[in-house]
Amino acid sequence: MSLKKGEVNLGTSIMAVAYKDGVIVGADSRTTTGAYIANRVTDKLTKVHDSIYCCRSGSAADTQAIADIVHYYLQMYTVQEDTAPTVRIASSLFQELCYQNKDGLMAGIIVAGWDKVDGPSVYNVPLGGSLHKAPFAIGGSGSTYIYGYCDANYKDNMTRQEAIGFVKNSLALAMARDGSSGGVIRMAVINESGVERLFIPGNELPGKITLTVKDGSCSNPFLV
Repeated sequence: MSLKKGEVNLGTSIMAVAYKDGVIVGADSRTTTGAYIANRVTDKLTKVHDSIYCCRSGSAADTQAIADIVHYYLQMYTVQEDTAPTVRIASSLFQELCYQNKDGLMAGIIVAGWDKVDGPSVYNVPLGGSLHKAPFAIGGSGSTYIYGYCDANYKDNMTRQEAIGFVKNSLALAMARDGSSGGVIRMAVINESGVERLFIPGNELPGKITLTVKDGSCSNPFLV
């Protein structure tokens, strides 16, 4: 399914990773309408409950509407059950909405957060409305450039700082290669203590390093 004429597209590089004590969600900030950059500082990280966030890719209108509906249902759940929803419940709501309306929506969503039942959790709801739990998830047009990097550099039980560096470097790589991704990096660190928002401006994105390889050295201009 393609965007309708003039429809705003989040373009996008989005990501979430679980670390030892919580999760980190991150995204670029470029929103496009065709080749035109409609907004260069979009916030693609949307809060749906106190310790649950989603990262949105695809149609801006579709993903905003879905996130608003899920937020409403989670608020109702909290009142009726007198307890906070789990990340699994939130992701199941996203999955149900995306699957039941898969012919009319263009939405790829990553749901991540921390809850008392499962601790840190990351779920991916790609186009079509399937649901996948994983230690990390990437999405959007920029994700196609960084699958190899993420597979090679992810490790279990990362510290907070290691996870932040992993997300920051991965998104910077995607933004450097993907014309529909760019701007700044926004991140949210979610754990038992709450949520901390992080902001990395464009002029402070990871820069150039030299990588040492078996036969000598090679230069990679897109990593820190």
